[in-house]
Amino acid sequence: MEEKEYYVYILASKHYGTLYIGVTNDLIRRVYEHKNNLIEGFTKRYKVHNLVYFEQGEDITSAIEREKQLKFWHRKWKIRLIEEMNPEWKDLYDELIEPGFQPTLE
Repeated sequence: MEEKEYYVYILASKHYGTLYIGVTNDLIRRVYEHKNNLIEGFTKRYKVHNLVYFEQGEDITSAIEREKQLKFWHRKWKIRLIEEMNPEWKDLYDELIEPGFQPTLE
């Protein structure tokens, strides 16, 4: 049986900007959708497109629980978590993709 990967991720509009927390089984595709405004809602409306943090796991239940946990955290805790992994708030998406990469959209 093939193991799946699941990701909990945080997007930001800018350094210390608006934050969005989500969960997915395809991080590259999902962030691409956010960046290109293919998903209606919060990230499109508030231009929250920079991948500043993510965690990877193999269990969807744990990933969903972690997403819920992070959504209830105080903002300063979320910022501390981001800065532990990504102190410069770089867009990590660029490091995940190959030049010219186009994900398959479902």
